[in-house]
Amino acid sequence: MKTVCVIQHTEAEYLGLMEDHFEGRNIRFLYSRPFAAGGTIPSETIGFDGLMLLGGGPYGMVSGHLLPSMGPELRLVKAFLDAGLPVIGIELGALILAAASGGGADDAPLRFDVTTAKAAAPGLLGGHMPATFPLALYLRDRPVLPADAEILAADEAGEPLVFSVRGNCLGFVGHPGMKRGMAEDLIMEFAETPDNTVESLEALGAVQGEVADVLSELMVGISLHTGLM
Repeated sequence: MKTVCVIQHTEAEYLGLMEDHFEGRNIRFLYSRPFAAGGTIPSETIGFDGLMLLGGGPYGMVSGHLLPSMGPELRLVKAFLDAGLPVIGIELGALILAAASGGGADDAPLRFDVTTAKAAAPGLLGGHMPATFPLALYLRDRPVLPADAEILAADEAGEPLVFSVRGNCLGFVGHPGMKRGMAEDLIMEFAETPDNTVESLEALGAVQGEVADVLSELMVGISLHTGLM
């Protein structure tokens, strides 16, 4: 059984629909919650086969209220990268991955959008990336990709939504397993919320079934690409 360390930044956002897929592949995930009383972040890779960093709601990397645990998380990601172990970044986690691998982040306002990701080419993620799929984004700022990053999927404007670095690491600018209830809880957890929450909640509810359907294929590709399966 492989074990993945999952860094959770808010009460509301967790692996969501991805949990069942990890369990079904005998991949254990252990949450680390630095925001909770007594919560800490591992300082080394020992005991883990991979690392995941989740979204942070309104927390930013270069604007707004900056994530308090940013420094230790960057050091941890670099430790995993140096060890050749896979890292999966989601939303704010994707920005942290981009920065730790030689890129960075640009300021952008807090937003909650439901968009369509389009694969950059056929056959990506071992042939398991759908040509198009819905993706819910709840984050502030945007990633600046390192020069060696490969864009795997983008939106209609060409903005990267899924990228790969170091061969076995993945960044998702949205949450591929987002549940509508998670977004609702994020909105209630923080005083600062995006302007279009009602419209985006309705949009996420409308595609929730499709999100669950395409995730089955995506999780096969994620597991193969990262070597977790």
